[in-house]
Amino acid sequence: MRSLSILGSTGSIGCSTLDVVYLHPEKFNIYALSSFSNINLLASQVLKFKPTVIAVKDAEAADKISKLLKNEFIPRIVYGIDGYKHIASASEVTDVVAAISGAAGLIPTMEAVISGKRILLANKEAMVMAGPQIMTSCQKFKAQIIPVDSEHNAIFQILNSNPNQAEIKKIILTASGGPFREYDEAKLANVTLDDALNHPNWVMGKKITIDSATMMNKGLEVIEAAYLFDLSAEMIDVLIHPQSIVHSFVEYIDGSLIGQLGFPDMKVPISYALGFPNRIKSGVDGINLSMSSNLSFEKVNHKIFPCLRLAYQALAGGQACKIILNAANEIAVDAFINKQISFIDIANLIDSAIQSIPEVQVSNLDEIMALDNEVRIKSKSLVKNIHLN
Repeated sequence: MRSLSILGSTGSIGCSTLDVVYLHPEKFNIYALSSFSNINLLASQVLKFKPTVIAVKDAEAADKISKLLKNEFIPRIVYGIDGYKHIASASEVTDVVAAISGAAGLIPTMEAVISGKRILLANKEAMVMAGPQIMTSCQKFKAQIIPVDSEHNAIFQILNSNPNQAEIKKIILTASGGPFREYDEAKLANVTLDDALNHPNWVMGKKITIDSATMMNKGLEVIEAAYLFDLSAEMIDVLIHPQSIVHSFVEYIDGSLIGQLGFPDMKVPISYALGFPNRIKSGVDGINLSMSSNLSFEKVNHKIFPCLRLAYQALAGGQACKIILNAANEIAVDAFINKQISFIDIANLIDSAIQSIPEVQVSNLDEIMALDNEVRIKSKSLVKNIHLN
């Protein structure tokens, strides 16, 4: 039986993971759950899955969940960064689901790596910020990363059957195009927060939904793929695929193009990651191809999606450029969600941050986090200089 710690159990990935785990009580034990802010949902998860430990953001949250649970079932409660690091590294844990959103997931994810865990990675920002350190540490500490994002999970599945790196010509990540695929530049200037959160295919948290609307999500995935699969930027393409049925392709040197198809539900790649190297039930039905609409593919319009272009530029630069890209994007998306800037200001702010912050050498987590903090301060000042009409 595998013992799981879920970093971010109350987010969309964490909830879907628990849905799959619930189908297989003979295969998985929940050692730890964690949440940053959704204490009420965490309490209900605790009562259902009976973890040994739970991690929350601070002492106040620990006191709150203790009172919510009363005397029904109270596991050990830890909090703060040390609490998240504990549940990522505990000796009882075999698998860590890294599903904390954003840069906040980097330190506990790295803790799981240096503890030699199997990491089910759903936090692309950690890899964008610290890909070289994570991959080197995986080799050193014999940790294994299995990607959970549907696109990288698809590539992982294909390469698991066809692993010879020399035979790969390129990979193609698919993107739905989000709600603005058919917009022009003028129309983009007037989109609202509700418009951007209205994703046509996927149900996700606010941050990743906005990233999907700008296609920064795909840009971060391009950078993550480069690190995960040891590929150059020239070997990674992106195609718009509105139906979200084909999750990615691998093209081989003989002209073969192999893809992975699945219903757009994150429980499908999560079940593959949980069960690897075997397949287990996800609770999701397969695709009835005879009833499916035509599958279509189109090139990305970089005028509508400048964030993808910025991500490719960051990939061509040094590690610091990727850290700047990620931190500036998190600040810009938060500002848009709080209606401080417009949708098109997101890309403009990120570009300004990249242009205004000099690239420096980073070699360890302390330097990475210091640069991340510097970029956030600078990006917040850029937000203040933007005036909404």
